[in-house]
This record gives sequence, C-alpha cells and structure tokens, in this order.
Amino acid sequence: MSEEVVIRKVSMFSSKRIWLFLAALGPGLIVMLADTDAGSIITAAQSGAQWGYKMVLPQLLLMPILYLVQEVTIRLGMVTGKGHGELIRERFGMKWAIVSVATLFLASIGALVTEFSGIAGVSELFGIPGWISVVFATIALIVIGMSGSYRRVERIGIAIGLFELFFFVAMFMAHPSLSAIAYGLSHMPLQNRNYLFLLAANVGAVIMPWMVFYQQGAVIDKGLTTAHLKTAKQDTLFGSIVTQLVMLAVVVVTAASIGRTHPNQSLNDIQQIAQALTPILGSVGGKVIFGLGMIGASFVAALVVSIAGAWGIGEAFGFKHSLNHKVKEAKWFYFIYSLAHIGGAILVIASVNLIQLNVDVQVMNAMLLPIVLGLLLVLEAKALPEKWRMRGIYKYVVWILSGIVMSFGLYMALTTLSYKILHI
Repeated sequence: MSEEVVIRKVSMFSSKRIWLFLAALGPGLIVMLADTDAGSIITAAQSGAQWGYKMVLPQLLLMPILYLVQEVTIRLGMVTGKGHGELIRERFGMKWAIVSVATLFLASIGALVTEFSGIAGVSELFGIPGWISVVFATIALIVIGMSGSYRRVERIGIAIGLFELFFFVAMFMAHPSLSAIAYGLSHMPLQNRNYLFLLAANVGAVIMPWMVFYQQGAVIDKGLTTAHLKTAKQDTLFGSIVTQLVMLAVVVVTAASIGRTHPNQSLNDIQQIAQALTPILGSVGGKVIFGLGMIGASFVAALVVSIAGAWGIGEAFGFKHSLNHKVKEAKWFYFIYSLAHIGGAILVIASVNLIQLNVDVQVMNAMLLPIVLGLLLVLEAKALPEKWRMRGIYKYVVWILSGIVMSFGLYMALTTLSYKILHI
C-alpha cells in the first residue's frame, strides 16, 4: 500500500471521527449547562459563603457521578430509539408512566419558577421590574421552542448557556487564596450537621429528574444512533466537567469574598448575593458579571426543563412530541411546552413566596430521585439488549454512586421536612 493511500485513509478516518463528534455534540453539553440552574447557583453560593473552600472538593467528586448516570440515559435513548416516558409505559405500564410524567411536570413547573425568579432577580438589579423580564423571557422561550428544529433550539440554548462562563471571570476577580483552597480540599467537616445538609443539597441537585427525560429525548430528536455513542459519551463527559467547574467557580467566588468577610450571611436570592459581592468585586463584578452568568444559567435551564416536561408527557401518552415538528403537527406537545412557561411566569409575577417555593422544589426533586434513578437503572437492565448493558465493576460502581446520590437526596428532603414541621 502506497504512502499516499495510507495518508488518504487516515485523513478519511480522522474526518469521519470529527464529523461524528460534531454530530453528537450538544445534548450532553446543554443538559449539563441547564443542571447549573438558578437554584444550584444559589446553593453553591450559600455553600461557599458558609463553608468557604471546604465545599470545593465535593464539586470535583460529583463530576463522575453526574457523567455515569447520564451515560446510562444516552445509551437507553440511542439503543432503543425510545424516550424515557415511552420505555416506562412499555415496561411498567401506563400507571407508572402517568405517575412518572405527572411528577416530572410538577417538578418542571417548580423549576421554571426558580429560573424565572432568577431572571427577575437579575433584571431588578438594574432597576427593571421583574415582571417585564419574565414576560419577555416567556415569549422568547416559547418562540424558540416553536421554531421547528431541534438543532436550532440546541444551538440557541448552548449559546445562551455559555454566559455561565462569566462565573469564571468573577472567580478570578475575587483573587482566591491558593493556599486556602488547598487547605479546604483536605478538610471536610462531615461530622457537622449544617455542613452535611449543604453537602446533601449539592449532591441532591446534581441529578435533576428532568435531566434524564431531556437527554434521552434529545439524542432521539437529534437522530443519533449507536454509531454516535462514543462521541455522545465524550459530549456528556465534557458537559459534566464544565457544569461542576461552574459550580466550583461560584463556591470559590463567594468563599473568597462573602465567606471571608461575612461567613454567616444568609444568601437566599440573587439580590442578596449581588449586594454581598459588590463591596469586594465592585459594581461590575458583583452585578454585571455575576448577573450575566445567572441569566445564562436560568435561561438555558428554563428551555431544557420545559422541553423535558413536554417530551415526557408526549412519550407517555403517545402523541407527537418532536421539536422537529411544526406547531400544527404536534399541537399538544407545543401546548404543554407553552403552558409550562406561562404557568411558571404567572407564579413569579403573582409574587408567591419564591424563596419558600424554591426550597419546596429542591425537596420535591430530592424525593423523586429514588424513583427516577431506580427506574433508570431497572430500564438499563431490562430494556437494553445484553451487549449494551453494564457489566462487571462498572455496573456496581454506577449502582453504588446512584445509591449515594439517592441517600443524600432523601437526607436533604427529610431534614428539610422535619425542620418545616417543627416550625409550623
């Protein structure tokens, strides 16, 4: 074989790999950017403010957990060609499918309230009434979703979600101490109940119920097959690293600023975080930079959450549910998608107790984790052909890590519910 032929074949092989990677890139990244939503940012900020750099290591340890769970999701979607709701209906019956998607829709509405409250909070930092930004965001999200192209929706979502990279700018502006970070990495006060609760909040927030529905539906809507599996895994791994580095950046910026000057300050909303950061980072760092990061996190999460909810219901009840359909072809899908946004917007504009509602949403997500992850792992063992299932040590690692996530989620939920009952 001539050298020219070898070079040509290597070139063709490389081009094919690049093409497969670009084709598969997207679902993993966008769902991970959405995972770092407004509620997660507030949780990370509170963690850094109260516990400083001692909450840095957990963000790193959560990367493999996030990847391993979502890797199961993409395998289910690519191999079966079916969404999560559809597989639940086929394997466990309509009753379980209804329970699954009903809780998913409620969680989606609750998450949308969190995202819209984040958007409203940022606009109010600049003197713009929150209801104006919420109405604008609602209209924009509905229009984007109805564009008739999954790939277009994905590109827009990722482009806006990348605004989260501004959190890294804020982190460097805070001038964190490398020696203090190194000390924090080696000290995790697991015996302290307050630390353990915030740790549980971070762990419980790493896997949201809607993430499973979204990514499994996304690989199908994008037309990915098992030929794209390797690159889809790389996409998911990259997204897992990015999202947890964003969380780490938020922990560091609040640890280096608020945690150093006012370590016990309560941070329940965007205004409190921005006001606490401004004396250290200045108006640009505290408001503009942090605000842009929050806008990116809230907007991409609102987009992904609403799509996941509509997909899940469409899969369970068997009506058309693709973003590639025109509105007249999938009326029910787009109706549910729009209704979720409108419902979330109304709750925010109506000025319900958003802080309490955000806590309730986190508790509900935590309580749903055993159901969501349990069904996911059972589907992996039952719905996939033998050659595509997990096996050996890898299987037990995924099951053990999933068990840890579920345990922390339940711990957070039960602790919060107990506190609420005692203070009624």
